[in-house]
Amino acid sequence: MKTKKKKESVEKKSMWDGIALEVKHSALSIIFIALTIFFILSPFGKAGVMGDKIFNWLTAFFGAGYFIIPLLFIILAVSLMRDSRPQFARTTVVASFLFFTSTLGIIELLGIAFGLTNKGGWLGNFIEAPLVKLFDVWISFVFLLMFGIISLLVIFNTKLPARTLLFWKKDTKNDEPLSKDENEEESNANEEEATEEELSQEKESEPDEIHSEPEPEQKNSLKKMLGLGTNSTSSFSYNYGSNIKFVPPPLKLLNGDKGKPGFGDIKANSNIIKRTLEKFRINVEMDEVSVGPSITRYALKPAEGVKLSRIVGLQDNLALALAAHPIRIEAPIPGKSLIGIEIPNSARTTVGLGTLLKENAYQSSSKDLLVALGKSIDGKPHFANLAKMPHLLIAGQTGAGKSVTVHALIISLLFRNSSENLRLIMVDPKRVELTLYNDIPHLLTPVITDPQKAIRVLNQVAKEMERRYDILGAEKAPNVEFYTKKIYEPALKKYQEKIAKKKKENANSITDNNEQSMEEDADNIENSPNIPERMPYIVVVIDELATIMSSYPRELEAGIVRLAQLSRAVGIHLILSTQRPQVSVITGLIKANVPSRIALQVSSYVDSKTILDTGGAEKLLGAGDMLYCSGEMSKPIRLQSAFITTEEIKNVVKHIIQTHKEHLPSEIAIDITSQENNTDVIFASMTNDGDSANEDKRDNNDGDSDSELYKKIREFVIQSQKASTSYLQRKFRIGYPRAANIMDELEQDGVVGPSDGAKGRQVLIKPTDSTTNSDDDNDNE
Repeated sequence: MKTKKKKESVEKKSMWDGIALEVKHSALSIIFIALTIFFILSPFGKAGVMGDKIFNWLTAFFGAGYFIIPLLFIILAVSLMRDSRPQFARTTVVASFLFFTSTLGIIELLGIAFGLTNKGGWLGNFIEAPLVKLFDVWISFVFLLMFGIISLLVIFNTKLPARTLLFWKKDTKNDEPLSKDENEEESNANEEEATEEELSQEKESEPDEIHSEPEPEQKNSLKKMLGLGTNSTSSFSYNYGSNIKFVPPPLKLLNGDKGKPGFGDIKANSNIIKRTLEKFRINVEMDEVSVGPSITRYALKPAEGVKLSRIVGLQDNLALALAAHPIRIEAPIPGKSLIGIEIPNSARTTVGLGTLLKENAYQSSSKDLLVALGKSIDGKPHFANLAKMPHLLIAGQTGAGKSVTVHALIISLLFRNSSENLRLIMVDPKRVELTLYNDIPHLLTPVITDPQKAIRVLNQVAKEMERRYDILGAEKAPNVEFYTKKIYEPALKKYQEKIAKKKKENANSITDNNEQSMEEDADNIENSPNIPERMPYIVVVIDELATIMSSYPRELEAGIVRLAQLSRAVGIHLILSTQRPQVSVITGLIKANVPSRIALQVSSYVDSKTILDTGGAEKLLGAGDMLYCSGEMSKPIRLQSAFITTEEIKNVVKHIIQTHKEHLPSEIAIDITSQENNTDVIFASMTNDGDSANEDKRDNNDGDSDSELYKKIREFVIQSQKASTSYLQRKFRIGYPRAANIMDELEQDGVVGPSDGAKGRQVLIKPTDSTTNSDDDNDNE
């Protein structure tokens, strides 16, 4: 009985427990400002008798270091007004003492260096004397300066900007241009260096989820992809492939974080949790406290022998004692032997997408499909690689922030990829969400609003998937990443070097025909039969999945499952969203093939279990508060999604359209509402409301036009010495089936050779023989 009374007396609330921490910080800031004014006026005799006495006493003790005191009080006042740490006093007191003493030592050392003595007072001399004996003057100065900077970082709870470190980090290989022999040796070595096994090991070593730590790999970072901080030795530029002048939109178009979290009194809430559990004979020890944008998590460690189910069962009692609803208990916290109690903040921080995209973990990453998910409970940014998900399902009720989350994912992709590296297909039955992106060059087809057309698009994407698998099989490449790095990019580099060498040789003796020929070669690098086909990533975004599922349930499920099972290796990924998490919409087959899921606020435990196979989403707060789970996680993690406004989206889309008009490849048209201008290999029929098979029948029935077109194509192939199905499609603006049939006829007539994987076919007839062959054809007719 005595021990219980002692515990109760110790844990009684003090007179300060009812005051919020923000109020305490504000009051201390005002006190520090008043003391600053007092110490500034004292040397001038404007602080009365007490001011004069304090000034004389402190100058004798600290010397010129007296003037550090008002500076320190100003620093503390500013730090208190911007800091939100629960344990502010402990760390700040230690850091303030370290800053003051190190600054006194610096003043004393500078006085010695310039022939002055006792400038740091008695305390400065006490600090300086042993350091000078051990390290001499200037090394002691460096050490004291180091402690001073560290103390300021602790006081302001900040870090050194990463850009200052990256500014000094230069690539020594790009500082001096390589000679011709060295360049050839280096290119050959790079091609033979990495094998398929090494590439797979690199992929396995890359983490799927990224928090705030920067990636060690800087070789293919986004900054180098953008051409920032690198010196190019080639004087001849190309507007294609990896050399396309892709400049991401400026981050100033996106807003940063707004507001500060109102987490209340940390100590008082900890005592309430502990007392409430002790009433039910559960002894716990309070541990760390994590303050996030929308919630604060109190971690506690139960005594040995306590069942976790007893603590989880007291959830309503804790909510009543804390006067907070809803609260969520995570037992245990993944990776820790602690239980987390998550309490909503009285004021929430709006996480801006601009803040996340400025992080070094995003800027320095080499992953093309890295997306910003939001901030975790401890306030750290969280990113994920869509290529490793490889598909994502998002579900949540109206007002939970589902559409904003989808927009944040799309904008994250647009900030990292040009239209050469990423293609988008968007399905929006509501016609108001995704239609904002209707004019960007990344779209393969205008935003689809018809459910029937969406089914046909999924079938076309499945055909593209099979076609890519055929190419990868012919090239013996396991996936798109290997194909791009080991097959496409080396071939593109060789062709560029060939054109650059040709221009350099003909620089002095150049004719109009040679100049025109080189310009055509430079402008039509993608049409060269020596370069394999480029395979950009394709991301299919389907909003309001339930609306389409209600009309075509079997067809939609079959199309999604087919792509989800096989499309990962060929660079095709799905982002699905719905506000009706029902079993009829999120079927078992879809869940089995889409392991990565985001659950926003839902109305019931059943809905949460439908999305995540576990509860918890019904306890969320809405407005972007979500649970994220990937295939590699045992339990979902709680994040606060980034917020982006419609105005920000319009500004980003406008900037992309304006800056990419001059750099668009020939197969992408800005006017994507017309089929004539949208002539991609597989997706040419997407923008047509009719069936592609009917179009092929009409084309085949028109024999006269086919014969005339065949003659034109035959003559063009012989003269240009280039032949591939996609090349004919782009040049003559015809569909893929028609171009493939004509290519087969050319092979039967002996004009071109057989297919060689992704490379163009060899032209067997020389331009000099074309006239004779055409005359023979006329005689036969």
